[in-house]
Amino acid sequence: MKKRIAVIGGGIVGSTCAFYLAKAGHNITLFDDGTGQATKAAAGIISPWLSQRRNKVWYRLTANGASFYQTLLSDLQSLGYNTDFYQQNGTLVFKKSDKLLDKITNLAHQRREIDTLIGDLKRMSVDDLTTLMPELTPPSPALFASGGALIDGKDFIDTLHQASSQFDFHFVNTKVDITSLEFDAIVLAVGAWLPECLAPFGLKVDVRAQKGQLFSACLSNQQTDNYPVLMPQSEIDLLPFKNGKWVIGATHENDMGFDLTPDLTVLEQMKAEASHWLPELDRCDMEDIRVGTRAYTSDYTPFFGSVPYLENVYTASGLGASGLTSGAYIGYLLSELIQEKELPMDITPYSPSKYITK
Repeated sequence: MKKRIAVIGGGIVGSTCAFYLAKAGHNITLFDDGTGQATKAAAGIISPWLSQRRNKVWYRLTANGASFYQTLLSDLQSLGYNTDFYQQNGTLVFKKSDKLLDKITNLAHQRREIDTLIGDLKRMSVDDLTTLMPELTPPSPALFASGGALIDGKDFIDTLHQASSQFDFHFVNTKVDITSLEFDAIVLAVGAWLPECLAPFGLKVDVRAQKGQLFSACLSNQQTDNYPVLMPQSEIDLLPFKNGKWVIGATHENDMGFDLTPDLTVLEQMKAEASHWLPELDRCDMEDIRVGTRAYTSDYTPFFGSVPYLENVYTASGLGASGLTSGAYIGYLLSELIQEKELPMDITPYSPSKYITK
């Protein structure tokens, strides 16, 4: 049965959910005013297997999310769309001691028994690294995982919207009051703005906002098409894109509310730290500065599913810094849930009822 469905929020969750619902034959209206969207401000690493977070619920979702990209890319390519927004050149993870590097290496080998997408694993010496990337001055060896990837959030979202437009899909660039909407189902994929959306219904949401800033710079060596992503043991990551473009970021700034103003002091500090790894960066201008707002829950676990106390209303929030890894998969799961299909994983641990209360 064809449904009229409103999706509020055009980030990774909302856009993926809208794409699959439209592809399935439903009438979809996607509302988004573009303010502070985390996905379009982000460039992220798809490599959850190299995280040492002990939250198994988080890990299973992000590992499945990383694997789901293979399905999503295939679906977009079958419709004739370029998927260059996703580059799978591997990931390099660094640790502050050989002992810590041994620990993550052992963990990665254990995880590869189930999550085969992690690919080949090998240690790379400082000489190996500088031979591969001459502009790099690594302080120590690293672990390489061939399955790691990077993704440009803005290009990804633009591609999803173009693909959705082949179907019964309408994009409305505006902020809406959900209390006045009349649809068969509503999806609230508004990230940190969810408490504001649900306040009129007397609902309280365990979600806080976090500011994230990043920037890009172009270095002289343009032969970076096959470079892996670098994950130093610090707040920043170093993401090499094609033609010598590097993205540096992102910050994790709490208690900033919904401030989207670039903070040059913070950005310069981040640039100085990255210059220890890429010395040429110190002489380059910062380009394409992006600022977005992430959503976090108190236990750092995302939630998604039906909104308690409201009929035919669904949501997802709290994805945090791993939104580009798990968000597309969450959007797909929501689309299947709305269509009352059997889900490929148990979503009970991610129930919104734990985070949304009267």
